[in-house]
Amino acid sequence: MKKVAGVDEVGRGSLIGPVYAAAVILNKNINKKVLRDSKILPRNRREILATYIKKNSIWAVGKASAKEIEKINILNASLLAMKRAIKNLKRKPELVLIDGNKLPDMKNYNLRSVIKGDQKIASISAASIIAKVSRDKMIIKLGKKFKGYNWCQNFGYGTRQHLKAIKRLGISPHHRKTFSPFKRKK
Repeated sequence: MKKVAGVDEVGRGSLIGPVYAAAVILNKNINKKVLRDSKILPRNRREILATYIKKNSIWAVGKASAKEIEKINILNASLLAMKRAIKNLKRKPELVLIDGNKLPDMKNYNLRSVIKGDQKIASISAASIIAKVSRDKMIIKLGKKFKGYNWCQNFGYGTRQHLKAIKRLGISPHHRKTFSPFKRKK
């Protein structure tokens, strides 16, 4: 059986912190029917599934920092996080299926993009879950140090509540300063 890795990223639209990606090679005994795109799963279900996936797969996470995002833009930072996740796998996959329509530049890897892959392919769904749970844990921890932005609920996305907090508290060191609404304030 071919070693196939699924790859997905999370955090592209957030106003704070790194973008995360995960790469997952599922064991053949995993129940693929329980795996779904992380965006449609409730948080507690994602966390349970993340533990299940980690026990029944080869997996790795990669990330690109807010500074890297500001330097090379969010698309390139997402591709960099994916590349790091793939390279962090303990075994090299024979095929890498990546959610979306863009591929990281990786020589000696067989890469294929799959539009809406997180909804169609179990290993990409698993990667979306691992990436989301990993990033959420980091953002919750960060939110305990930077109270008032309510990152434990909005995870840094531009919700009305988060935007009001930015007006009240200002921009934190973790905000992506090249993102709207910050660009206008320079």
